[in-house]
Order: sequence, then C-alpha cells, then structure tokens
Amino acid sequence: MEISQNNFGQANGHPVTRYTVANDHGVRMSVLNFGGIWQEFSVPTDNGQLNLLLSANSMEDYLDAGYSICQLIGPVANRIGQAQFSIDGQDYQLQANEGQNSLHSGDHGWQNHFWHVATDSNDHEGKIILSNHYSPDDDGMPADTDIHVVYTLHSDDSVTIDMYGESDAPTLFNPTNHSYWNLADADVDTVEGQELTVNSKYHLAVNSEKIPTGALVENLGSAYDFQNGHSLGHALNEMLKTPEKGFDDFFAVKPSTTFDGDPIASLKDPKSGRELKIYSDRNALVVFSANGLPSSVKLNRPGKSWAALALEAQALPDAPHHPEFGDITLRPLAPVHHQIRYEIKY
Repeated sequence: MEISQNNFGQANGHPVTRYTVANDHGVRMSVLNFGGIWQEFSVPTDNGQLNLLLSANSMEDYLDAGYSICQLIGPVANRIGQAQFSIDGQDYQLQANEGQNSLHSGDHGWQNHFWHVATDSNDHEGKIILSNHYSPDDDGMPADTDIHVVYTLHSDDSVTIDMYGESDAPTLFNPTNHSYWNLADADVDTVEGQELTVNSKYHLAVNSEKIPTGALVENLGSAYDFQNGHSLGHALNEMLKTPEKGFDDFFAVKPSTTFDGDPIASLKDPKSGRELKIYSDRNALVVFSANGLPSSVKLNRPGKSWAALALEAQALPDAPHHPEFGDITLRPLAPVHHQIRYEIKY
C-alpha cells in the first residue's frame, strides 16, 4: 500500500489536503480533510484510471457544485422533522436549514468542518483516519462527542468506512457518506444504462417536505421495486411523474449483519461488467438520482439529472419521531460503531 498527499485548494480560507491510498492492483482511494469528502475511488481500465465516484478536481469546484457530493454527513444524515427531537423527556432544537426541518445536521454538520487526519498502512490495507472533538457549539447537538471515521482500502480492492462515536451526554448519531456512483465508462453521461438491486420490500411514505409519515409503502410492481434488480433507465423515466423527476427516497433494507450477510444494494453496469456491492449494519438506504444537477458544475461527469446515483447507507430518517424505525441515540459509556463496506468488481 502506498499513501501520499497533496494540496487540494482552500475552504474557508484554509488549505485543503487530499490523502490518497493506492494498492498493488492500481485501485486508489482519496479523502479530503475538509468535509471528509471521499474524492476518489478509481480502478484501472484499458484507458487509464476511472473514478467511479462523482467528483471534482478542486475544493472550489466542490463548493460551487453543492449537492453534498461524497461528503461525510453527520452526526445525523438526512432529515429531522421540525428540526427538533426529544431524549428522555428533554426537548432539543436544531437549526432548520430546509424549511422547518433539519437536513444533514444543518450548517454545522460534519461536512462543513476540517478534520484531523492520520494515516496507517500495511501489506493488506491502507487507512485514512479522521478524528474530531465536537462540542454543542461546534455541531449544534446536545453533547460533547469524540468522533473517529476510518476510510480503509483493502488488498481485495474493497473499501470500508468505519464511524465511531462516543459522548458525555445523550445525543444522536446516524452518519453516512453521501457517495454518488456512476460505474460506466467516462463518456457515459447518466446511470440510465445501469442496474440497481436493493434488498428492500418497502420504502417510506413521506409528506410534501420529504419527512417520513411512519407508513411503509410496498415496492412490488412499482418503480421502487429493485429487489431482484431493475434497469435504472426504466425506473427513472417512471419517476418523471413525481415532483422530484427522479429518486429522492428512503428504502427500508435488511442490514448486512443478519445471518445471510447479503449486501443492502448492488449497482451494475452491464456494458463494462463493473459491479458495486454495498454492505451496511443499519436499516436504510437513501437513493437520490442527482435530480436537477446544474449544467454549470465542474465535475467528472456532465452536470445533468441522473449523472450519478447517491446511495447513502444509514438508519431510517427521522427516527427520533418514529421509535419503530430504531434508536439512533448515542449515550455516555456506550460508544457506537457503524460500518459501510463497498466491494467492487471491475
């Protein structure tokens, strides 16, 4: 494993550094110290390296693009209704940054912070280790937390993201990486030719503000039915009937920590033969098809809807208001660890 680093522009007047791990097969993983952005997951092809992530070549281009591209999202990914929650009868108010609701923990979320970075490697894996201490003034949450996020590239070409949290008071913890994928060759503009499989029978019903109502909607026979694999082109064109003109939806999935250990999702590009499998220990996959991505963005794919597919492994959104979704509370003396694993065939 080889580890290197280089300058990647600036954010908030401070220099951004890119850290890169490369294995013996020519697979590369790069992470930025600002926002914990997963900037590169590239594989060798007959035409050179191909980055399978939606990506920019400078920090300035990421900041201009928006859309949370491959950012480390936390402490709570996706939405919290009314930007408020309760733990043990105590009410807490968050920043409302999307109407009356909180999206991706607001402006103080992890994606808007610089991280302390260390690296480590041996013959079998290379690690990029992000760490921070957050106070309520830092992230808007009601506790002091110590957070470690470890991106690891393994010798079998897989990547794991391990997210560790511990706190001095009850708070919330449901992070993810907002990674966008396009497995096709570099000259393919959208994911329409790719096939998605999701280990899910239901998606969440939501209100007009994309806040879950608590109801589950059956996927079978609809554009949401990916349990046995489905063409994204067909499904996305069906979704043109929706206000979003694509996917921005929450799938209830079977965690990979069950006995079978199945992936929660897989994405395949039939033309190239590339396939990505995603494993997660939590019960949700948020699927967002980059609807409305503007043409002005400077990314490795042209700016347009469906240029890439965000696949965000997490716990079901708005869980504090729906106990049946699972408990995302982080408590003192009870550290929490979540892992997302990505396996690639190329």
